[in-house]
This record gives sequence, structure tokens and C-alpha cells, in this order.
Amino acid sequence: MDIRHIAESERDVWNDFVAGQPTGDLLQSFEWGIVKSAGGDWKPIRMMALEDNAPVAAASILERRLPMGRSLLYAPRGPVGDLSNLRVVREIASGAREVARRHSAILLKIDPPVPMEDETAEANLRAAGLRQVADSTGFGGTQPKCVMQLDLDKDADSLLAEFKPKTRYNIRLAEKKGVTVRQGEGRGDLRAFYELLLETAARDRFLVRGFGYFETLYDVLVPPGFCRLFLADYESQPIAGALCFYFGDRCWYTYGASSNSHRNVMPNHLMQWRMILDAKSSGRRVYDFRGVSPRRAPTPDDHLQGLNRFKEGFAAKYVEYIGEYDLPFSRTMYWLWSTASPRVAQLMKRRKRERGASAEV
Repeated sequence: MDIRHIAESERDVWNDFVAGQPTGDLLQSFEWGIVKSAGGDWKPIRMMALEDNAPVAAASILERRLPMGRSLLYAPRGPVGDLSNLRVVREIASGAREVARRHSAILLKIDPPVPMEDETAEANLRAAGLRQVADSTGFGGTQPKCVMQLDLDKDADSLLAEFKPKTRYNIRLAEKKGVTVRQGEGRGDLRAFYELLLETAARDRFLVRGFGYFETLYDVLVPPGFCRLFLADYESQPIAGALCFYFGDRCWYTYGASSNSHRNVMPNHLMQWRMILDAKSSGRRVYDFRGVSPRRAPTPDDHLQGLNRFKEGFAAKYVEYIGEYDLPFSRTMYWLWSTASPRVAQLMKRRKRERGASAEV
């Protein structure tokens, strides 16, 4: 088995292989490396394992430079390939170690979309030297560990019939009230979506990247058909929007936004239904709602309870992945990065709070 790096001239070879794999994800596409490198923080390194000149595994690795000449490596939703094959896993790990040596990396972080039930893949990762990273939130700092997915291998009427009654009611209510859903085009529609996203972020208290990031997403992913923007209009004004990723046989609902106004006309329900139909008509087999709470039955104090309830209304299946795994390259530096640094940051935060309390007294 040979390991080699893939250049721009082999973009189609890379994408064809990744898209054709059961765990192939847009975040392992050639274009995603371009998106992440546009900001200057990450540099893509595309590594492919071949046997008899045929690809058997791939890992699009993002490198981020750290102080003191060190770096961090991250393969979002990778590596791609048969992780139940120990030889393949070891070959990818060996290739990653060579990349780490050249780039003075502390670790390689991965989070492949492998279901928890795949005990063989988990055992192979550990056998190749990777260690699981604990995460109680289900979201962590990378990709969600728990998602909901809808199987699109049914006709539209059958899909709709399996939705919860309240979800079907809200879809019809939105239609009755005059909500319409369209595919957005151009900078004007992208800006309208972004304004809705800012409004959503202020309401739900989460951070949003700058508009330039979404311009890059749009410019890189829309031309090859990997991304589509949707807007729900009411009284000639956009009141909800979403960005969906398309790659291989899957569609991912990635960014969603809605206005504080006219929430009673249920634009999000109709928009989701139209996006599901679009994914189906474009030949996708799975519609992925992305992250949800790691608790299958969320408790009342779970801030993700509403998110789970909304997505469950579309008869989506709960899927839990194996989560994050790290491949350390320096025992000391890895300990400093994963254990000592978070402890110091936590201590400094505690002392800052204590100083603030003392000042108030």
C-alpha cells in the first residue's frame, strides 16, 4: 500500500473517491480545504492510500500553526475509507506520522462519521495508536457526535406520512398563510440570509462568523453544486433561510436562520420540507439534520431539547458517532495541549471571577 499527496490537478480523482465512500463527507472534499485555507488559519494536506494504483483511503488534513514552531493537524469527518480494515487504518496513521514529522505537529485529531455500533473500527483506531477524547456535550469543538438523519428512499407522500402530526400541520399552515420557499441566488440573497443568521444568533446566544466566511463558502461550494441557499419568504420578505451542503449521496442541513417576526406562520417547517424534497429530487439518499443533543430523551434543563423535538418531527433517525480521536505525536507536548493548558485557562478564569467579586465587595 502506497501513500501519496494529491495535487490540484487530481481534484476530481479525490472527490470521486471520497463522495463514493459510505462515510464520505463534504468536509473531506477537495473544496472544503480551499474554504478553510481562505482565512489563512488552516492549510490543507491531502493524503491518499493506494493499493495497485487504486485509492482505498483518504484524509484531507488541515494544518494550523501554533507558537514555538509547532502545529495542530485536524481531519474533519475523516479519514475516509474502510476503518474496519486494520491494515488501512495503520497505513493512514503511518502516513499521518510522516506528515507530523515534517510539520512538527503535536497531534492529529479526527472525528469520522462512524456509528457507535461499529466496534471493529473503534478497536482498529486504538490499535493504531489513537485515543478517544471525552466529550459530554455531543458538540465539542469540532463536529457533532450525535445527529439525526432521514432516509430518502421513499416517495414524497410516504415521507410526509411518517412525519409527526404537528409537523405536517405546521407545513400546511405555512402554505396556507402564504409562505413560499425559493432557492437563493447571488450576493443579495446571501446577505439577506446572513442578516437573519445574526438575528438568530442574538436571540439564541451563539457566535457567528463574519460575512466574508459565508462569501467564501458561497464562491467555492456553489459552482460545483456542493451548496445551495434557501429562503422562506412571507409578504415579499425573507423570514427564514438555510444553507445545505450536497456531496455524494447525502445532503446536510448545515446553517439555519429565522427572523424574530412572523414565527407564527411556521416558515422553518415548510422550508425543511422543501429542502428534503430538493435533496430527494437531486438523487440524495440521506438528508442529514446535523447536530442534536447527546441525550436521546432530553431533560427539561437541556438547552438542545427544542432542537431535538423539531428534528424528530420529520421522522429522522438518531445516530451517534464514535466521536473524536487523537493521534499524539509528542507525549509531553500532547499533555501540555490537552491537559495542562485547559487547566491553566480554567484556573485563570476562576481567579478573574474571584477578583471581580472582591472588587464588588
